[in-house]
Amino acid sequence: MRSDVIIETRDLARYYVLGGEVIKAVDGVSLKVYRGEYLSIVGPSGAGKTTLFNLIGGLDRPTRGKVIIDEVDISELDAYELAWLRCRKIGYIFQTFNLIPTLTALENVALPTIFAGVPRDEGMRKAEMLLKSVGLGDRLNHKPSELSAGQQQRVAIARAIVNDPDIILADEPTGNLDFQTGREIIKLLKELNRKRGVTVIAATHDLKMIEVSDRVVFMRDGRIERIERMGV
Repeated sequence: MRSDVIIETRDLARYYVLGGEVIKAVDGVSLKVYRGEYLSIVGPSGAGKTTLFNLIGGLDRPTRGKVIIDEVDISELDAYELAWLRCRKIGYIFQTFNLIPTLTALENVALPTIFAGVPRDEGMRKAEMLLKSVGLGDRLNHKPSELSAGQQQRVAIARAIVNDPDIILADEPTGNLDFQTGREIIKLLKELNRKRGVTVIAATHDLKMIEVSDRVVFMRDGRIERIERMGV
């Protein structure tokens, strides 16, 4: 693992008001994530994992504190710059896959390349190559409803990396999968991490994901309890 920092949060907080009560979803999180690292964030439901992801990915704005990505404070970016960051720098993988049901696997994967301004033919070729690399070369023209949960998650992973992001944010990526399929998805993410040097941050309850991590961040009540380095 290289020593340079790709993501840093500084006293990061996100509060909500619900029924007159202040909910501290993230409450003063300071964390450094290193380039090429595989980091898992674990904790009980409501610990703040997803909120922290949304803040790091620029999908939500903090109540206070900063998110620094490659030495850029993303709170200072305008809407266009933030959209560029999310399109080019970060790949998202969600527990619920978030595939567009009317599009084929190939079209779902190619979609981010359109937003990135890549010519259509080039984007489709790259999408096909990535789907083949995740074992779905025979499912290119299948829609999500025609795919198993594990196949849908593989499509989602291909979509997340199609624009060659430096960072993958994976929110409970094995949460809707059976044991064996979950293990295959974890192996795939780890291979991306090792072979492409992609920084992977995974929020999870899955102990199998912890096993392949470089470090594990334990969260509770919106705060970091402790950080452990793993022997991998």
